[in-house]
Amino acid sequence: MKRRINKSERKIQSAGRLQKPKDLNEHARSQWVWTWTKMGLLSVCVLSATVPFLLYLFSDYVDLSRPSDIGLNHTINIYLKPEEGVRVGVWYTVPEHRWKEAQGQNLEWYEKALGDGSPIFIYLHGNGGNRSAPHRIGIANVLSAVGYHVLVLDYRGFGDSTGEPTEAGLSTDALYLYDWVKARSGNSLVCVWGHSLGSGVSTNTAVKLLEQGKQFDGIILEGAFLTGRVAPNQVFEHPFSWFYWKFPYIQFFLFNPLKNNIVEFPTEKNLQKIRTPIMILHAEDDHLVPFATAQEIYRIAKKAQNSDERVKLVPFKGSLGYLHNGLYKDPGLPNIIREFVQSLKA
Repeated sequence: MKRRINKSERKIQSAGRLQKPKDLNEHARSQWVWTWTKMGLLSVCVLSATVPFLLYLFSDYVDLSRPSDIGLNHTINIYLKPEEGVRVGVWYTVPEHRWKEAQGQNLEWYEKALGDGSPIFIYLHGNGGNRSAPHRIGIANVLSAVGYHVLVLDYRGFGDSTGEPTEAGLSTDALYLYDWVKARSGNSLVCVWGHSLGSGVSTNTAVKLLEQGKQFDGIILEGAFLTGRVAPNQVFEHPFSWFYWKFPYIQFFLFNPLKNNIVEFPTEKNLQKIRTPIMILHAEDDHLVPFATAQEIYRIAKKAQNSDERVKLVPFKGSLGYLHNGLYKDPGLPNIIREFVQSLKA
């Protein structure tokens, strides 16, 4: 026989099947919070990828003659003429401890400041963009904070610099800047920092100086390639190409001043001639130049100079996510640079 279910039993069974209104509200609230949390995290990821690219993209619209417009208050813009018909732009930043003195000063004051005894770095940047790119400003700020003068060069054809960019032309621009600095710096150390493409320009320039009986006091190579022959219309590199894994050729159409010229930069041959102390900085997760390249550069330079002291390799863990352009973010970088420069004085 079927047992009759009374009203009180029905209520108990219903309570077992349905959630109370209070439980429903809490469940809906937790779902709402989780949904917005996911949206927030997604927004952060999108912004972290997009903002650096946008800053790089719109750096082409910065008035390069006015570095103070983007907060560089102890920096002056300079135009130099390495050859007839060629004008190159340079941002010259004095050591951070002199920023108050630098306010409102003219070029004459900045030129005199070069002779104050502080070490000087000539920064030679990578392909694409100009001297206002965020990672380039980042390196200049680090060097200035440590107490060094920094001159960031836009080669001919880059930024607001005139002329056609060629391998020989880029080296000529760097050589001219070196001579300009040496004429005003007394006995101060003059070092070069070459990033990516700039590493090739740095070693080319170092060899040219040796032929003239001169040399840099120190060389820092960041994200350096070894030997790369790049034919016309071939993609060389772009600092934010990680943003375009699915569209690899967009970097070529937008940011390749050297696309119409053949460049070689025989870094391997150059390293065999250079006897200047070298420090190699490289991220293990560099997506444009494999870390193995840095190890090979180290091997070649160390063998050429027959010294563990004059050639250093400083790796940065891949877990830090610095890729090709992010080493300036490392909190340990100032001390790494300071120790290298101190070793040059020994």
